[in-house]
Amino acid sequence: MKLFHVDSSAKRDRSNSRALSRQFIENLRQQGVSVELDYLDVTVDTPAHVSEAFAIATYHPESERTPEMKATLAASDALCQRMLEADALVFAMPMYNWSMPSAFKAFIDNVTRTGLTYKNTADGRIEGQLKRQKVLFITTRGADLRAGSPFSSMDALTPALKAAFGFIGVAEPLFVDAQPLQFSDQAARREALARAQLELASVASEWAHWERARSAEEQLQEA
Repeated sequence: MKLFHVDSSAKRDRSNSRALSRQFIENLRQQGVSVELDYLDVTVDTPAHVSEAFAIATYHPESERTPEMKATLAASDALCQRMLEADALVFAMPMYNWSMPSAFKAFIDNVTRTGLTYKNTADGRIEGQLKRQKVLFITTRGADLRAGSPFSSMDALTPALKAAFGFIGVAEPLFVDAQPLQFSDQAARREALARAQLELASVASEWAHWERARSAEEQLQEA
């Protein structure tokens, strides 16, 4: 399985989202999945924010782009290619002020590309190109935003991620949310992390089953 793993927490060793994403990949390997890892830390290699030059170049017909336009889009082109070539995508992030870290928003702006991750069809539809990939979002939240909690209506992260990735073809992303962490007592925090760890183990088992079936089908096609 070729897996594109993206971390976006500003913390390093103290990051819960980073720890949970590493655990998930280890869970996959323990399930017998051969993982070919493509890793990106957007807090270190932060994609450029959208500029005027980028906005002009990306909507310019590819055949008419100047060398300068192509250079402006080169890093974005490469990110799109990494996503398209992956079999599975794992995005780990904390919730910052009810939504995503700005570095991950810059990532989204760079991989939402006409002609690459989505295409305009002859009948006027938008067709996302990431239909075959498994996608998992691992998020950590300081407060409890689950249904029924006082803060449940303030979750701007989940709908934003579903909308952005749905546009480029991801119909059914999975979410594992560790919450509450920062604004809770130690017992509630331990319970939240344990709950997320159990969910990740379950997802790893499902993905391992999917990968075995996918590999078997590929072998049949090659026979």
